[in-house]
Amino acid sequence: MSAPLDFTKGHGTENDFVILDDPDGRLELDAARVAALADRRAGIGGDGVIRAVRSRAAGIDVADDAPEWFMDYRNADGSIAEMCGNGVRVLAAHLQRAGHVREDRFAILTRAGVRGVEILERPTGPGAPWQVRVGMGASRTVPEARTVEIAELRLDATDVDMGNPHAVAFLPADVDLDGLDLSRRPALDPEPAGGANIELVSERGPHHVAMRVHERGVGETRSCGTGVAAVAVAAALRAGDGSRTPWTVDVPGGRLEVGWTEEGEVTLSGPAQLVADGTTLLSA
Repeated sequence: MSAPLDFTKGHGTENDFVILDDPDGRLELDAARVAALADRRAGIGGDGVIRAVRSRAAGIDVADDAPEWFMDYRNADGSIAEMCGNGVRVLAAHLQRAGHVREDRFAILTRAGVRGVEILERPTGPGAPWQVRVGMGASRTVPEARTVEIAELRLDATDVDMGNPHAVAFLPADVDLDGLDLSRRPALDPEPAGGANIELVSERGPHHVAMRVHERGVGETRSCGTGVAAVAVAAALRAGDGSRTPWTVDVPGGRLEVGWTEEGEVTLSGPAQLVADGTTLLSA
């Protein structure tokens, strides 16, 4: 037996998601169902699945002043993730379009805490993206001696926690970022107990870098919002730049901007695109 399931497909700089609108928390979503939905050949396809659910219906402990909406985010393999920067922006666009939220500034609860979002620009025509800024919380660099091994290179990595873990490594100037093989996960030494997202970075100019990412539970993706934020934090630290000047970060799927508030919170700004609505069959 199968039951019809409505979904929306969206992406942020081609980091793509299946969005399930479940305001009252009635949908049972286990790892197998998530993996089936995210399957690019036998399912809808995506780097992850986002369940849009009211916080008090999500089956989690919430504070009295918690935001109305919770982002229940799952990686493509069905595992649970703490945070997804592109996913938050895409969810914000979905909540606006669905009429669940009408304000331009609002908050979304994630497993990494509350994240404030701001709608900067609505679509100007068919197929045009939303422009959304999200507060990513404070970054935390971890004093861990770690290396990344790829293509016979052994690179020093900077551990950055953006609500989820990242190992950021900068490539020598003579190594082509686009030419690296990320079909297999680079090796980390030592290996973090809970794994980590791995970012490889090349400099492009003043306050401008490019990156590729191998995500936990997914593989290489076209973009990673928390990874972009982690890379900008690591780049500023590497440059000895405490000015909080925004950094431009290019990813295979587009371009994002990372800034800082006066209080030191990291912000991520860029496009969020909703590309399709449909109905699929989910095994009961």
